[in-house]
Amino acid sequence: MTSGPTHRPHRVVVLALDGLLPFEVGIPQRIFGLARDERRRRLYEVVTCSVRPPGPVRTDADFAVLVENGPEALATADTVVVPASYELGPVYEEGRLTGELAAALAGIRPGTRLVAICTGGYVLAAAGHLDGRPATTHWASATHFQRLFPKVRVDADVLFVDDGDVLTSAGVAAGIDLCVHIVRRDHGTAVANEVARRTVVPPHRDGGQAQYIERPVPDPQQSSTAGARAWALGRLQEPIQLRDMAEQEAMSVRTFTRRFREEAGISPGQWLTRQRVERARHLLESTALSVDQVARAAGFGTAQSMRQHLQAALGVTPTAYRRTFRAEFSTACGE
Repeated sequence: MTSGPTHRPHRVVVLALDGLLPFEVGIPQRIFGLARDERRRRLYEVVTCSVRPPGPVRTDADFAVLVENGPEALATADTVVVPASYELGPVYEEGRLTGELAAALAGIRPGTRLVAICTGGYVLAAAGHLDGRPATTHWASATHFQRLFPKVRVDADVLFVDDGDVLTSAGVAAGIDLCVHIVRRDHGTAVANEVARRTVVPPHRDGGQAQYIERPVPDPQQSSTAGARAWALGRLQEPIQLRDMAEQEAMSVRTFTRRFREEAGISPGQWLTRQRVERARHLLESTALSVDQVARAAGFGTAQSMRQHLQAALGVTPTAYRRTFRAEFSTACGE
């Protein structure tokens, strides 16, 4: 009897730079560290390294972090994560790497997945990894980021950008959203949802950074659109028109659309599509429903419509998505 393949967790190396934010450097440890397979084995191994030999790294708080790995750890990574730092120096001011940082990054193997949290994106951009690519950063830095790196296609409205082998997030807590997304992309919704539940964070946040940019305080007498969202979530399988949602809040379509975008950061139509994609993903993973049945249950109506939306959102067809994740879910559930 032959034994199965040796289990090797995906290795995530977090690059801790002077001036780091302790909260952000801990995000990958917490999110990836909780992910388990059906046998409760760790799916990720997370280590932290510095650009220097092991030792203390300054933070933006009143304490340092003792990092036990030097830059050589970057060469062992399957994924490298660069959290934000308040001491990026020429990286932030001139868009160029220091010699020490350039030497450390040079050790990363080709094909390694690169992830930046908040202004950690400055490091990837200065290294040329974001040239010609879409990316995001904290909304307060977006204009400066775009001016410093004109080759980058900056989107300041989203919580994160997944461009395949290079991913970037907006500020601070959006790093949680991005790491949960990576777990979902790697191992499916069931694993990501478990991580989110154990971390007590939403598995998916609606909208983008627009909802966090400072705006005049709205009139307290104005109604929220939360009731319409809850109403729509309860009947995603049915045709839902914009006017139907607006009626739930006794608003005109124009007023509802404006308020919805202010609160959710995206249009009602984009929000509905996103919810239906998530519903379809869950059903493809957790049920034996046919693709046609999943399409109807998720509100897409036809398999062709669902195929187009999943292809646009995930880059795969429903059948390919199910083939990747259904087996894992079935094993985890004892099927």
